[in-house]
Amino acid sequence: MIFSRDTRDDRLIGTLRILVGVLFVMTGAMKLFVPMLGDAFAGQLAAANIPFVGLNRIVVPFAELGVGAVLVLGLYARLASIVVLAIMAVATYVHLVVDDPTLFPLQPTEPIVPLVVMALAVLVLVKGAGAWSRDLRRP
Repeated sequence: MIFSRDTRDDRLIGTLRILVGVLFVMTGAMKLFVPMLGDAFAGQLAAANIPFVGLNRIVVPFAELGVGAVLVLGLYARLASIVVLAIMAVATYVHLVVDDPTLFPLQPTEPIVPLVVMALAVLVLVKGAGAWSRDLRRP
């Protein structure tokens, strides 16, 4: 079953999972606590015609914090990787349709980061949480 917590003690996958988790915790926190980045995020949403900009400006960073924490812990990592794929699919779309480079202050306007993160999420989806995970130590 795809949501299985079965995994192997794979250090490469564990390291990649933790890196993606830390990335998500950092981006969520930066969108919430660094006004310039929160404003840029809201601008990206508006420029891409994503609905409910005000709601998404708050919900998405908290979702990123949550999924990032879950990935760092390695708890239900496959399910978390599906959430990562959904968030990064929207991020890829935003990168492709928004042509204002000022709305991407810490990253390239091309969807390089979202595509790399999606590839890493697929690895976690296929392989499981890997080393140092709660999924590995489950009862």
